[in-house]
Amino acid sequence: MTAETQIKETVTANDVVLFMKGTKSMPQCGFSSRVAGVLNFMGVDFADVNVLADDEIRQGIKDYSDWPTIPQLYVKGEFIGGCDIITEMTLSGELDTLFADQGVNFDKEAADKIREANA
Repeated sequence: MTAETQIKETVTANDVVLFMKGTKSMPQCGFSSRVAGVLNFMGVDFADVNVLADDEIRQGIKDYSDWPTIPQLYVKGEFIGGCDIITEMTLSGELDTLFADQGVNFDKEAADKIREANA
């Protein structure tokens, strides 16, 4: 199976997928840690793909999304963005709206706490 096929199957089989360095329980880069931390704190059920475990996936995800950096967040098969975009969306409430519109369960109170802590 090619990296592209593997990536496509992963993003379509899971509602929320984070391609990251490390895992959601043990991120291995600050940017991956930030996005995984937001998702974990908000109680989002997401699949994590450790790009450090497979060089073909690490390059393949960059080609697939035409986005040069890791982490990359996908919701319902759609590329949402990397660390800066997810941070902005979290603080503006756009991520809440996206999750709600897509039927992704999350803890609204936790999302509000993130915004309060960063106000």
